[in-house]
Amino acid sequence: MTAWLLIWIIASAVSVAVLCVFLASMGAQALQLTRAARRFQEEVGSLAAEISRGSRRASERVSSFPARGKGRSA
Repeated sequence: MTAWLLIWIIASAVSVAVLCVFLASMGAQALQLTRAARRFQEEVGSLAAEISRGSRRASERVSSFPARGKGRSA
């Protein structure tokens, strides 16, 4: 084996190792992001549902009021 072939093999092995470490860290970041999104949904989801219900009730109340003219009489 020549010295250049040995250098190429070592460089390739190091590159593959670095790529594997990079992919593993990206996978860990994706899992962390998924957990954070799930926790956010759990914390904010119930509040958003409550606001939506309140908005629906307010809309129903407004629609039950009698219709008024465009201008107000003073």
